[in-house]
Amino acid sequence: MTYDPIGRMLITPEDRDGPERVRRLRGLGLGERPEPAFDALALRLARLTGAPYAGVNFLGEHGQFFAGLHTPHGPATPRGLARSFGFCPHVVARRKALVLEDVRDFPRFAANPLVDGAGIRSYLGAPVTDRTGVVLGTVCAGDTEPRRWGREGLDMVKSLAGELAADLHRREEHLL
Repeated sequence: MTYDPIGRMLITPEDRDGPERVRRLRGLGLGERPEPAFDALALRLARLTGAPYAGVNFLGEHGQFFAGLHTPHGPATPRGLARSFGFCPHVVARRKALVLEDVRDFPRFAANPLVDGAGIRSYLGAPVTDRTGVVLGTVCAGDTEPRRWGREGLDMVKSLAGELAADLHRREEHLL
């Protein structure tokens, strides 16, 4: 967990399922390398929402990794982030979707390094859950402008997270 040293506000949420998530990700071979199918899903989400950023993000032991990523900067964009960066760790800890129309409206998120570093102003993310109920990561989108994602955006990101979860369930069946 990371705290704001001045306001003592919890910035990075406690991750109680972290050890089990890491074990599940390793068993599925996820979270350490880019995957073209996940890049395609990120591109699809970016196109559907009109957002410049979209990803499939898995939270590992020491950080987070975008196994699927679409950015305006192309494939050279770094895919790994510290756990204290971004908004996906909050989706994973909450175990439910997160919609932020303007991240600057929330003190917990306004100081996040992605706000100033990448210029992220709005976020939309949904958890991806494995067949045992462990949240492995997120499907997410971000924009550089505040925006109303609306019910349509929320339903869309949840639907894509569900599609990815079903794909991961099939992948695991082949591993058994």
